[in-house]
Amino acid sequence: MTTTSSMLPSYNHHSTHQSPFSSAFKSSVHRTSVLTRSSNAQDPSSNGSLLVKDKPSFPGKPEADVIVIGSGIGGLCCAGLLARYQQDVIVLESHDLPGGAAHSFDIKGYKFDSGPSLFSGLQSRGPQANPLAQVLDALGESLPCVNYDSWMVYVPEGEFLSHIGPTQFFKDLEKYAGHKAVQEWKKLLDTILPLSSAAMALPPLSIRGDLGVISTAAARYAPSLLKSFVQMGPRGAFGATKLLRPFSEIVDSLELKDPFVRNWVDLLAFLLAGVKSNGILSAEMIYMFAEWYKPGSSLEYPCHGSGAVVDALVRGLQKFGGRISLRSHVEKIVIKHDRATGVKLRSGQFVRARKAVVSNASMWDTLNLLPKEVLPQPYLDRINKMPQCESFLHLHLGFDSDGIDDALGIHHIVVNDWDRGVDADQNVVLISVPSVLSPDLAPPGKHVLHAYTPGTEPYKLWEGLDRRSIKYKQLKAERSEVLWKAVERALGSGFSREKCEVKLVGTPLTHQRFLRRNRGTYGPAIQAGKDTFPGHSTPIPQLYCCGDSTFPGIGVPAVAASGSIVANSLVSVSQHSQLLDAIGI
Repeated sequence: MTTTSSMLPSYNHHSTHQSPFSSAFKSSVHRTSVLTRSSNAQDPSSNGSLLVKDKPSFPGKPEADVIVIGSGIGGLCCAGLLARYQQDVIVLESHDLPGGAAHSFDIKGYKFDSGPSLFSGLQSRGPQANPLAQVLDALGESLPCVNYDSWMVYVPEGEFLSHIGPTQFFKDLEKYAGHKAVQEWKKLLDTILPLSSAAMALPPLSIRGDLGVISTAAARYAPSLLKSFVQMGPRGAFGATKLLRPFSEIVDSLELKDPFVRNWVDLLAFLLAGVKSNGILSAEMIYMFAEWYKPGSSLEYPCHGSGAVVDALVRGLQKFGGRISLRSHVEKIVIKHDRATGVKLRSGQFVRARKAVVSNASMWDTLNLLPKEVLPQPYLDRINKMPQCESFLHLHLGFDSDGIDDALGIHHIVVNDWDRGVDADQNVVLISVPSVLSPDLAPPGKHVLHAYTPGTEPYKLWEGLDRRSIKYKQLKAERSEVLWKAVERALGSGFSREKCEVKLVGTPLTHQRFLRRNRGTYGPAIQAGKDTFPGHSTPIPQLYCCGDSTFPGIGVPAVAASGSIVANSLVSVSQHSQLLDAIGI
C-alpha cells in the first residue's frame, strides 16, 4: 500500500522467470513492451537461493555516471530523476522483471500484485503531492487510476464498510464504538489536520542530502512554512514542534482513552510503517490523515495493477536516456582507492561508475556486497544491530467470480484480537481483490486475490527449513490457514477453496530467496524518538543507499522520497532548482 501496508522496497533480486511468489508455476509475463528478456535456466542451490545464468552480454557500454543496484521503487525513482538531470545512469536488476516487491506477475491469465495494493495521492500534483507523484510528474508520466473511497473492516466489535473523508467514519464510530469514540476522534482530527500544512510544507522533491538543501528547501519554502505557522496560531505552532516525535505523544497529550480509537490509530500506524503509534513519526501520520480524512479524499488503484507504477517509472527512465539491465546480478561493489568505482556482476563483467554507486538493497544486504575491511566498525555495528520487522505470509488466488457478491470491494482488513496488538503474528490479515476495479487483471468471469499478514510472520519459525521437505509444506499449510479463513470471511459462502484455479503461498523464505531480503524482513523496526533511520551517504565515498532502511523509512512514499533525495544530492543545486521550477513546485 502506498500510504499503508506491504510497501517492501524491492532490490536486486535473484533472477528467475518465475515470480517470487509463483514457484509452482511458470510465469507468462506480458510486459515485453517495456523491457526485453532472454531465456534463462535455473537450478536450485543447496542453500535455497537461485543459481541463475546472467545475460551473456551487457547492453551498451559497461559504464555509467551512476549505477543503481536494484529496481525497487526507490531505485527507479532515483535512476529516473538522474536521467531527467541528464546523468548517464543504469539500473542493474538481478530479477527478470523490474519493480521488486512492487512488480506484478502473470499465471494462467491472472495478473497478481506481489506487494503494494492500497494507494492514494498518485494523481496529486504540486508542492504537497505524494513523493511518488512528484517523481512521476518530473518524468512526465501519468498514471491512470480508478478512484474509490472505502474498504471493508472486520474487527472484534463487528464488520463495517469504512469510508475515508471527514464525515462518514463518524457514523461507523457511533455504531461500533459509541459516542465517546466519536468525540475523541473529532478531537484528534481537529488537532492534527491543521498541522498538515506544516507537515506538508516542504515538498519531498526539494530535499537533498547536503548543505544545498538550504537553497532548494529551507529558503525556497520558508515563506509558505512561516505562513502555515501563523495560520495555526500559538497552540498549533507548538503542536508542530512534535512533528518529529512519536505520534502516540499527540494521542496521549489529548488524553484519548477510548480503546477503539487507540486501537484504530495503532492499526493505521502499523499499516503505514510497520510500527505502532508509539514508534511512528507524527509527520508521517499527519500526512496520511491529510490524504484520508479531508474533504474530497479518495483512494486510488492504478489501472492494470500495481505493475503499472513500475512501468511508468521505467518509461520515464528510458525516455530521458537511462538504461535498465535485467538478469544482471551484482556480486559485489568494487572499492578502489577507498572509493566505490563500480560493480562486478555474477557473470564476471565489471561495470564502471564514473560518479557514484547507489544501492537500493537493504542496508544489511548492501553490507554483503562490500569487503568488510572497508567499513568502520561503528558503522557495521549500527547496521547489524538495527532491529528488524518480521516477515510476511502471502496467499495469491485466482478463482471464478460465480457466487461472489457483485458489490465486493477491493480491500478488506481483518483484525482477530485487539488485545494481542496489531503487530502480533497471525492477528491482522490484509486482502486485496483488485480485479473488482481493474477487470483486465483476471480472465473474464474470474477474480484475482492477494492476502497477506503485514510484516508479522516470525522468520525464526522458518529458519533453516528445506523448502522441499514435508515439514516445510506442513508449516505452510498450518500457518496459511489464517489467510484462508480471512478470505472466506471476506468473500462469503460463494467462495470455495476447491474452485481456485491458482493457489500460491509465499513464506519468509520466499522473501529471503527471491527478494534477497535479509531474513525476509519487512524492513527496519525503527521507533521514532528512540532512534533514526540511517542517512543515504555511507563511510565509503561515492557509495549511497536508498530504500526502506534509509530515511525516511518504510512505505512507497518513503522509498520514493529516499530515491529522490539521493538523486538530488548527486547533481548541482542549480540543476535541482531548475527541476523544481520546471514542475512548478
